[in-house]
Amino acid sequence: MSEWLQKFDQSDHLEQLAQPEGLNAQLRPYQLYGFSWLNFFSRWGLGACLADDMGLGKTIQTIALLLHEKETLGALPAPSLLICPTSVVTNWERELQRFAPSLKAFVHRGVDRLRGADFIQAALSCDIVLTNYPLARLDAETLQAVNWLWVILDEAQNIKNPEAKQTQAIRKFPANHRLALTGTPVENRLSELWSIMHFLNPGYLGTRTKFRSEFAIPIERYHEEEAIKRLRQLTNPFILRRLKTDPRVIQDLPEKVETKVYCTLSKEQATLYEAVVQDVMKQIEEKEGIERRGLVLSMLMQLKQICNHPVQYLHQAGKGSDVGAALSGRSGKLERLAELLEEILAEGDRALLFTQFAEMGELLAGYIPQTIGAATQFLHGGTPAKARDQMVKRFQEDEHAPPIFILSLKAGGTGLNLTRANHVFHFDRWWNPAVEDQATDRAFRIGQKRNVQVHKFVTTGTLEEMIDDMIESKKGLAQAVVGSGENWLTELSTSELRELVRLRRE
Repeated sequence: MSEWLQKFDQSDHLEQLAQPEGLNAQLRPYQLYGFSWLNFFSRWGLGACLADDMGLGKTIQTIALLLHEKETLGALPAPSLLICPTSVVTNWERELQRFAPSLKAFVHRGVDRLRGADFIQAALSCDIVLTNYPLARLDAETLQAVNWLWVILDEAQNIKNPEAKQTQAIRKFPANHRLALTGTPVENRLSELWSIMHFLNPGYLGTRTKFRSEFAIPIERYHEEEAIKRLRQLTNPFILRRLKTDPRVIQDLPEKVETKVYCTLSKEQATLYEAVVQDVMKQIEEKEGIERRGLVLSMLMQLKQICNHPVQYLHQAGKGSDVGAALSGRSGKLERLAELLEEILAEGDRALLFTQFAEMGELLAGYIPQTIGAATQFLHGGTPAKARDQMVKRFQEDEHAPPIFILSLKAGGTGLNLTRANHVFHFDRWWNPAVEDQATDRAFRIGQKRNVQVHKFVTTGTLEEMIDDMIESKKGLAQAVVGSGENWLTELSTSELRELVRLRRE
């Protein structure tokens, strides 16, 4: 057994593949190694876990793997199934379109989703089916009817409970190959590790009872070195984990990694959004000059508030212990933020969280401690200078300071040194790249010893996505185009404005 396992631990013998020709990106050396590693396991018919740190590109390594197989074979012999949290489905759809347009993707979700034979026919005509964890359980029978090339679990900690119906359903999906993606260190949670390994290579770690007596109890209760060593020997060959702090990786990373976080509206958000567009556009058609400009800016403000959270738009914030309950389940953006913050906190990282609305900052300051259990500080325009200085000093110097620092964009966007953070979130967008970059530079500045990850939230189908696309397409002209904050938007014609703000339900 040990000799057999050593084969998988010998990185020297791993054939390093060239990146796929059709990939619209340049893989970094550690990503090339990662995708070659995944391909190596697929050739042996074994399941593998890619557990790279958040931001190191698990998505693009997976896309490269599927694209390599398609280019090598000419066509994939069967579709693959990718299961991820609901909030991440759109991200995968976008990344596939962007990096590998030749991979045909099909999204399985929504009340009018295909079922039975219709679903099977659609699945067999594409390369990859994207769906979410709740539907993997609800539509288990349909999904089990397809022989998948790959079953890929993103944020695989979602199957950490082996007793859950969702986990049991997913384990039954027939697949040639299995892949788990997770940014949280599975070696710290032994029951979770067993569940993920049981999905990847059923029976490899024995029964749950045997695993508990041989590893979980000796390690978790008694910290037995021998048990730790044996478990590492068994599992390490199947888990590839690189950290941003790894010298081999850090030399290879830009100092600042920017990613878009695509979110979807909840039903409540979509209803409010459409109502505001219909109401205000009717008024805008009848006005001119300064009155029209005022209406445009007011509408933009309302729509941004709705994209953030209905509670912010309706000004109905609960107080104290009510905040978590009042906010939960009503905003796609907030749900995704909570997931990302949990992952960051699990890694011991710190984050700056920018919003241009003091009201949203207050809501986040109440919500995060209640739902994630992390303390926060909130700095805004009304924060006295002395308290502001104390907050910055505490965040920078105190090991026990709250790891999440919420800042209003205008109050915290300039003049502060917050290099203890290595994540920056733009919860809502100012639509002026210079202003956003200034805020990001609170963390990304001299004194920062780690790479900084910047997460910019974009709500799909809304004006957030349209304006983000406009800025991206005019990157070189961005400062000239949007240098004056949002005033440039008031100069759009009524038809251009209607096209910008209409809700795209597809």
